[in-house]
Amino acid sequence: MEIADYIIAEDKELVALTLGGDDIAFEYLFNRYSDAIRRLFQHRSTSPADTEDLLQETFIKVYVNLHRYSPSYTFGQWVYTIARNTHIDFERCRQENIPINEKFSAPVASTPSPEENLISLQQRSQIENYIGCLPDQYRQLFTMRFLEDYSYEEIAEKLQMPMGTVKTRIHRARERMCRLILEGEKH
Repeated sequence: MEIADYIIAEDKELVALTLGGDDIAFEYLFNRYSDAIRRLFQHRSTSPADTEDLLQETFIKVYVNLHRYSPSYTFGQWVYTIARNTHIDFERCRQENIPINEKFSAPVASTPSPEENLISLQQRSQIENYIGCLPDQYRQLFTMRFLEDYSYEEIAEKLQMPMGTVKTRIHRARERMCRLILEGEKH
C-alpha cells in the first residue's frame, strides 16, 4: 500500500490491515489518535511522564485487543474508552500506594482566614462598583457571563440577541472593566 492510501484510509480499513499483519497501518492509527488521547491524560492532570506512560499503555491495549473492536462503534470512541479505563486503573493503583497515614490525615483547612474574608469582601465590593459604572447594555451581559456563568449561547437565547452581538458586547464590557480596574488602581 502507498503512503497516500494509508493517509486517506478509513479507520476500519486500517484496523483490517493491522489484523492482517500490516504494522504500518497501526502506526497510522496511532498517529491519528495519539494527540487526542495525550490531551485527555493531560486534562486529567497527570504528569508529563505519566501521560506518556498511559499513552503507550493505552495503545498497547488497543493493539492487543484489536480483534475485539466492533465497527458498530467509531474507532475513536473505542480508543477513548480504553484510554479512560486505563486512566481509572492508574488512579486506583496510585491510591492503593498512598501510605495509610496520608489517606486518613485531616485535609488542610479550606475556609479562608478572617483577613482573607475581609480582602475578598473588599474586592467584591470594588468589582460591584466597577460593574455599576458600565453602561446598561454591557452591565447585564457582563454580570450574566462572569458572575452568573451563563454561556454565550444561553445569554443570546435569554436576551434574544444575535450571537455576534453578545460576543462583541461582552468583549467590550470586559475591556471597559479592565480600564476601570486599572484607573482605580492608579488612584
